[in-house]
Amino acid sequence: MNYKFFVNFALKNRRRAPVYRLTSTIFSCEEALKNRRRAPVYRLTSTIFSCEEALKNRRRAPVYRLTNTIFSCEEALRNHIYTELTKYFDNIIDELKAIVKDEGVLLFFIFLPIAYPLIYSWIYNNEVVREVPVVLVDDSHTAMSREFSRKFDASPDVIIALRALSMAEAQNMIGRGQAYGILYFPHDFDKNIGRLEQSHVSIYCDMSYMLAYKAILQSATAVASEMGMEVQKKMLGNHTKRDDEIATRPLDFDEVPLFNTTGGYGNFILPGVLVLIIQQALLLGVGMINGTRREERLRNPYPTSLKGWHSWGEAVSTLLGQTTAYLMVFSVMLAWITLVVPRIFGFVSMVHGLDLLLFFTPYLLACVFFAVCFSSLVRYRESVMLVVVFTSLPMLFMSGISWPQSSIPGVWQGVSCLFPCTFAIRGFIRMSSMGALLGDVATEYHAMWVLVAIYGSLALIITKLRTRV
Repeated sequence: MNYKFFVNFALKNRRRAPVYRLTSTIFSCEEALKNRRRAPVYRLTSTIFSCEEALKNRRRAPVYRLTNTIFSCEEALRNHIYTELTKYFDNIIDELKAIVKDEGVLLFFIFLPIAYPLIYSWIYNNEVVREVPVVLVDDSHTAMSREFSRKFDASPDVIIALRALSMAEAQNMIGRGQAYGILYFPHDFDKNIGRLEQSHVSIYCDMSYMLAYKAILQSATAVASEMGMEVQKKMLGNHTKRDDEIATRPLDFDEVPLFNTTGGYGNFILPGVLVLIIQQALLLGVGMINGTRREERLRNPYPTSLKGWHSWGEAVSTLLGQTTAYLMVFSVMLAWITLVVPRIFGFVSMVHGLDLLLFFTPYLLACVFFAVCFSSLVRYRESVMLVVVFTSLPMLFMSGISWPQSSIPGVWQGVSCLFPCTFAIRGFIRMSSMGALLGDVATEYHAMWVLVAIYGSLALIITKLRTRV
């Protein structure tokens, strides 16, 4: 019974097998047809995705290249700046070494700006001369002449040191340097006054010493004026002192010095001399440095280290390095000369710190560039001393400090405009003695900037043409 059951089941399954196979085949064909129909869609979708990705990458490529280019430019610029700064600081160090190693340059850069202001200020520290020796020759021998002599001797500026019996003897004393002037009373001095006539007192001065001449003349004039008023009061016979004052001084005045309150020579001339020292010290030092270098080139005209001409970049770096080294030294010296020295000796100084700094900035730059241009004419290091010493006094005179600027001929005024010290002296005197601000000396300030542009351009060209050794 069991056998028949399995046979019948197998027979049924055998009959059904083709139907299962046909059905699975149909399902497989339908699935394949569906997949075949879907394949182009998948391929198109993947292609679209691939195109979009490629388009994105293609659009990003220029950005990547631009970013890389920017990074490369920044790196190159950074390296260039680093190289130029290295050259700049190397030039500063080389110039400072040239200053320190040369005793002559140290003398002009350090000793001269420190010592000369002290020496000049110490010489003129008294401001005015006192007790100038005078010889008295009295042929009158009267009470009036003796009173005049006493008042004249009592003035602080002069002293009657000697007495002579004749003018010839007094002249011999002047010739021997025992006195600087003669006070002479004629024999009719008092007689003319008694006759209501004008009387005379004679003054003879040594004109080679202008300060002594000024002291003697002013003292004699003051005494003569005072005694003349006393004589006039006695002749008028007024009853009150007020009447005497009105009669003798109908137009009275008060003398009030506005700026140079001491009336001294130091406050008058020293500010200009101190400013001139800065320019002359730079001319001497820079001329000696470049004169030494030129002597080395003359001794060895074909050095193995000769590299040719400076490029413009190297010329700018060299000139800036030299300028910075000189400014480092002379900025300190300028502060010493303009701020410290006047306070040590009590000179009038009404400068304002910020205005002084702004005013002297173009002056130092102009002096440095002017010194570089001037040094190109120096063949030997000793030659610069002769030229600078010869030109110091003319530069001081042409600045208008010892002679009115309006009285200087136009040709020499034009020559004086070539030197930076001319404008610096005029401006500094107004700032220190008159309390002027930077706006009050705008003409001199702008003129110095013009000289900076002119001499700076010339110095750059000279540095460009100078060979490197």
